[in-house]
Amino acid sequence: MKISTKGRYALRVLIDLSERNPNEFIPLTDIADKQGISEKYLESIVSVLIKNDYLISLRGKGGGYKLSRQPDEYTVGEILRVTEGSFAPVACLEKKPNKCGMASQCKTLKMWEGFEKVISEYFDGITIADLLSDGQIVDNYVI
Repeated sequence: MKISTKGRYALRVLIDLSERNPNEFIPLTDIADKQGISEKYLESIVSVLIKNDYLISLRGKGGGYKLSRQPDEYTVGEILRVTEGSFAPVACLEKKPNKCGMASQCKTLKMWEGFEKVISEYFDGITIADLLSDGQIVDNYVI
């Protein structure tokens, strides 16, 4: 599993907006400049975040973007799922329920399900607020 720039930049946008005045709309150009990300690419990421109610947008003079909720109410897992898709490490786990004809006799299925669960629980346990302090997450995950 490899997280693309889309997922990484979405997290950076949310962190950036979390560090600013929550009552102000921040223009996309400001975010793009501060983050060193192409404004055109950022538009596609921001549109996904708006569509999924993670951001509020305002058009026109004084417009821009702001968070729709508090930083501690966003998990890294939900942001990565909306930008990257499922955490499924194999194709047969991407859709629920698993419709693979070999599922009942697959010797590796439980292993892949366990791996997906570990990834999900890890990312779902980290919020944007957790990343604000210094980006260092206390490693308290036990396998």
